Amino acid sequence: MPLVTITVKKPKTTEFKSTVLNAVHTALVTSGVPVADRFQRVLELDADDFRYDPSYPDVQGVRNDDFVVIEILLSVGRSVKVKKSILATIMSELKAAQFDPENVLVCFKETAWENWAFAGGRIIHA
Repeated sequence: MPLVTITVKKPKTTEFKSTVLNAVHTALVTSGVPVADRFQRVLELDADDFRYDPSYPDVQGVRNDDFVVIEILLSVGRSVKVKKSILATIMSELKAAQFDPENVLVCFKETAWENWAFAGGRIIHA
């Protein structure tokens, strides 16, 4: 069960946020995550609360106010090959929606299966 969080600078339209979330979900489903396994949240912050360097470390161009941080928390075990595939699909989906991939930072976070309690406090994968 990946948990996806995107962080953006206010204000962003529902369409903007949905485009990013849909791109991530498509990539996760392509990697084998069930279609119904969709847990996402959006953090929309004021400029004072969302600071980033416009070019660090190797941006081709300059980040702008549409900069997006995508955090994907998933269970351990996915290979670098799978993560690269997820990244490629996210970028492809965003390019198709006229997003600049240089304006996107993705961070994978991993946790052990026993750290998930999906409902009712039940740890079903330990």
